[in-house]
Amino acid sequence: MKIHIINSGLFKLDGGAMFGIVPKVMWQKLNPPDENNLCTWTMRCLLIETDTRKILVDTAMGNKQDEKFRSHFHPHGNDTLLSSLANINTKPEDITDVFLTHLHFDHVGGAVRYNEKMELVPTFPNATYWSNQKQWDWAMQPNPKEKASFLKENFVPLLDHQVIKFIETPEDTSIFEWIDGIKIQMANGHTEAMMLLHIPVNGKEVIYCADLMPSSFHIGMPYVMSYDIRPLVTLQEKKFLFDHAIKNDALLVFEHDPANVGGKLKINDRGRVVLNEVMTIDEFISG
Repeated sequence: MKIHIINSGLFKLDGGAMFGIVPKVMWQKLNPPDENNLCTWTMRCLLIETDTRKILVDTAMGNKQDEKFRSHFHPHGNDTLLSSLANINTKPEDITDVFLTHLHFDHVGGAVRYNEKMELVPTFPNATYWSNQKQWDWAMQPNPKEKASFLKENFVPLLDHQVIKFIETPEDTSIFEWIDGIKIQMANGHTEAMMLLHIPVNGKEVIYCADLMPSSFHIGMPYVMSYDIRPLVTLQEKKFLFDHAIKNDALLVFEHDPANVGGKLKINDRGRVVLNEVMTIDEFISG
């Protein structure tokens, strides 16, 4: 099994929203904001290659939203989802599966595109797209807090084109097997039924954190996004993730970290979980 980082561009979000109750005097040292209090974040997708599959994990923001929408989030940078795939000789037609951790716009926006007739069609024409029924239902009838993050044009066309399948999910945060040895961890703090991936690579474990821990800046327990619908549940899920990652010497991959692709954790002398080592996937596998 191989894993490729798919850099899919940068965007900006309000620093206060991203760091929750943590005071600005503390978080601004981690990710300095601009004059509008906006911090830069990345959209880091994955491509997992098995013997029979090419699995794309998340699809970033895409480019079909209007200028007013884009002005709120300032997408920028030279990387795009499709250009980064092309850099590793992968065409949209080559993707067999698209795994969607959840249906917020910055994770699913690239799943659908406009064709020459200005119809919304799947970006990856030969792929099966994967979500789960709980997250789908949550996105279809969004609460006021998340309504602006669930844009139905990003995912309803997948149902219209009959390319979406729903993974059967358990009630708790247990880790269960999906396909080809890849496992899923459920999380309900950020949004209902978000899915993290635990990926076996050469006898080691790589964990794609999605928005449970969007960056290495969010390792501290109080660092919980204001976007999260159940922040106290997020705390429990972070502890579960930390315990598992430390016990199994796993590499965490951060979907939105503008500086660090991934890292390993340790418990310091004060009993706190901290970043032990910043690493790329290649460094982790070869180390």
